[in-house]
Amino acid sequence: MIRGIRGAITIKQNDADEILVETTKLLQAIIEANNVTADSVSSVIATTTPDITSAFPARAVRTYEGWDYVPVMCMHEMDVEGALPLCIRLMVHVETDVSQKEIQHIYLNDAVKLRPDLVNK
Repeated sequence: MIRGIRGAITIKQNDADEILVETTKLLQAIIEANNVTADSVSSVIATTTPDITSAFPARAVRTYEGWDYVPVMCMHEMDVEGALPLCIRLMVHVETDVSQKEIQHIYLNDAVKLRPDLVNK
């Protein structure tokens, strides 16, 4: 079964280094919480709010150790009034026997506001 693992993190400023560091932090948390290996991943979609323009978060995924061949696509989120600013999201599509309910979705920094029902489950 292919399952989607969601994750989101906010950054403090539109800075290339911060985008890469924080995306890596989010990816590491998803990997650790769900015992993900690169070979079990079919693809990753990375999105940013429109106020993030200094770097592609997909680069952090592609350069993560052992993830060289994982297909990654990066795009912008919809520009919705009142949306959480400076937010990076990942959707990791992974082959797993884990049930949908057992997947651990990860929300870090101010992104915990997006899905408080899934934080600290």
